[in-house]
Amino acid sequence: MREKGVLWLKGSVVVVTRGGKPEELVNKAMAGGLSLSAIRWTSKGKMQFEVSVGDFFRLRPYLKETSCRVHVTERRGLPFWLVKAEKRIWFSGGIVLFFAIIFMLSSLVWNVEVEGNVKLTEEQVLQAAKQEGLYPMQWSFRLQNADVISKKLVHSLPGTTWVGVEKKGTKVRIQVVEMTLPETPSLQNPRHLVASADGVVTQIIAETGKAVVKKNTRVKKGQTLISGLIGSDTNTKAVVAKGTVRGLVWYEFKVEAPLVQQVKVYTGEKKTKWYAVLGSRALQVSGFGKEGYGQSETITHEERISWRNWTLPIGRMKETVMETELQERTLTEEEAKSVGLLQAKADVIEKAGRDAVIVEEIVLHEEADNGKVYMKVLFEVDQSLVTELPLVQMQGD
Repeated sequence: MREKGVLWLKGSVVVVTRGGKPEELVNKAMAGGLSLSAIRWTSKGKMQFEVSVGDFFRLRPYLKETSCRVHVTERRGLPFWLVKAEKRIWFSGGIVLFFAIIFMLSSLVWNVEVEGNVKLTEEQVLQAAKQEGLYPMQWSFRLQNADVISKKLVHSLPGTTWVGVEKKGTKVRIQVVEMTLPETPSLQNPRHLVASADGVVTQIIAETGKAVVKKNTRVKKGQTLISGLIGSDTNTKAVVAKGTVRGLVWYEFKVEAPLVQQVKVYTGEKKTKWYAVLGSRALQVSGFGKEGYGQSETITHEERISWRNWTLPIGRMKETVMETELQERTLTEEEAKSVGLLQAKADVIEKAGRDAVIVEEIVLHEEADNGKVYMKVLFEVDQSLVTELPLVQMQGD
């Protein structure tokens, strides 16, 4: 096996003898120290053998002695491969360039992932890592030892007890372990919980303090619901009143809904643009020129090359520019009424709070005039009724 490898490096030729005495040629050549192999008779009665390039040129005196001539039928080995490669310089160069690019791509950090961070933002961790030379598109051989980076990140990121840095292929994972500190309750002054609006109490639960109203009681805005003063008249203590109070509140809204509305629609005309993406850069490769649309909407779709768990910053991006136009849509009075009520309900929830529930809606007045539907609507809403009133402020009044 080793001899074949050496023969390939030196180069060899396969020759066929013609005329003369081929048996005598082989015997004398081998006796003279030449290395012949794969000796056999061909189907045409001629002798064939393989000889190294160096020994081939030493055959000349033996050919004269035996009156033989030889014909080269095959060339093997590195020297002949290099000659072929020289003739195909662009092909060979492409192969070399391909492997060089693969080597370069595998020597870069493509992605830096952050895990375990809660209080620290991902941007803070990535910025600290960048200051230590760890960021996407960085050469792997320029990175410091993972343990060194970990220790430096612990010092540069406040509130961390340990930071692990692990490199797998072209991806680096940063694992953050933050300090667990006991929650410090916010300092609160003694207070009352008072009504935030006029309403009827549907639920009252006092966690701290004293409930001074009952369920189904009508209250006025600013009226005390849960008192922060507990104890007797002679021994009173001020506390932070806590609890839940919900009640029914009524809102009256005036609604205007036009019968003619403008709606954005797609005309069906579109233009597609393609971009080659490398990292955060995009190079347009097709779809040049202006679209000529009066109004348009652009939809972007990006695809990255991925292999197993690796996502490379190389890919393509497609932009679809679609022509749009505004068209008028005529609604019936019922449709306009529904649109107006939906908008009014959204305004009620925004005003009453996200936990509010609309119990009932009553249309007090409705008319259509000048292309619009006008309504006066009363909403009955179940919502939180409490707001805070510091005792210090109350005593000062």
